[in-house]
Amino acid sequence: MRAKQQRLYINIDHVATLRQARRGAEPDPVEAAAVCENAGADGITAHLREDRRHIQDTDIRRLKESVRSYFNLEMACVAEMLEIARAIKPQQVTLVPERREEVTTEGGLDILSDPARIQNAIDALTDAGIRVSLFIDPTRAAVEQSRKLGVPAVELHTGTYSHQAGNAGALDALRDAARRGADLGLAIHAGHGLTVGNVGQVAAIAEIEELNIGHSIVSRSVFIGLGAAVKEMREAMRAARSS
Repeated sequence: MRAKQQRLYINIDHVATLRQARRGAEPDPVEAAAVCENAGADGITAHLREDRRHIQDTDIRRLKESVRSYFNLEMACVAEMLEIARAIKPQQVTLVPERREEVTTEGGLDILSDPARIQNAIDALTDAGIRVSLFIDPTRAAVEQSRKLGVPAVELHTGTYSHQAGNAGALDALRDAARRGADLGLAIHAGHGLTVGNVGQVAAIAEIEELNIGHSIVSRSVFIGLGAAVKEMREAMRAARSS
C-alpha cells in the first residue's frame, strides 16, 4: 500500500568527512543534523565505521542526545559495534557490510552464507530495545531470508540502479524486491547513490516508505546550502510520488 508521504532520512557522514580532512571541529555533523531536521528531514542516519574515517564515537553519543526525529545508526555486524549500539541505544540500527578497502558501501549485507552470525547480532540488538534493519541487495532471496531472520525492516541497496543509468533490470529488481518484502510484512527502505536526478523512479515505488540519502545532499549543499538541498530532494520525492 502506498504511504501518504515517503520518509526522507539524511545520512550526515560526509559532513564529518569534510571535518576529518583537517581533523578539526568544523563542520559539525550534529549541527548539520539539526539543520536537516529543521528543513523537514524525517530522520538522521550516520555510519560509524570501524576505521572511523568520518563519523566518530563522540558524534554518535551527541546525535543520540540531540536528534529530535529518529536516529538510525548504520554499522558493521561485528562485536565492537554491537557493544557500542547496545550502550548508546539509537532507535534503529541498520546492519551493513563493510570492507576497509572500499570507498563506500559496495553492496548488500551477506545474510545467506552465515545466517547464525546475523541472527545473533539481531537478537542482541533487539534484546536491547533497538529496532533492526538489514541493508540488502534487491533480490527475493535476500528479502525472504530477512523475513526468516525476524527483522521488521530492510533497506534495499540502490547502487546498481544509481550507477548504471538506463539499467531497466536494476529498477525491475527494486520493484520486485519491494513488492515481495511488503507482501511478507517488512517495512521497505532504500538508498545508496540516489540524487535529485535519479530519485524519481525509486521514490515512485509504492512499497518503499523511506529513503536514506546522504552524499548527494551534502554535495549539493556546497552550492545551495544544506537546508535547501534537503528541501530540493523532498520536492523531487514528492513530485515522483504524486505523479
